Amino acid sequence: MAQDFAKAFYRSAAWLKCRAAYIASVFYCCELCHEPVGTGGILHHKILLTPENINDPAVTLNWDCLEYLCQRCHNETHGDNLPVREGVRFDEQGNLVRG
Repeated sequence: MAQDFAKAFYRSAAWLKCRAAYIASVFYCCELCHEPVGTGGILHHKILLTPENINDPAVTLNWDCLEYLCQRCHNETHGDNLPVREGVRFDEQGNLVRG
């Protein structure tokens, strides 16, 4: 789930435009396993977003700091840091949703 300090960023037009363009640039495929994901994957920030860098586009919108991952690869990237449960996934804003 998105941290409170990041919620406005994940709803911003700049993020939504960046996200859509980046995902299209990798042909809607996970960059680790190369499986097709469509728009249901997670655009992962390689640099952890914090209250200090959330307004820095060199971190938040920089394509060199992003990678598109399927849920499985994203969970593996984070190890035990993310809740994992059958029937739950992350939406485009990083919120947990059923489905």
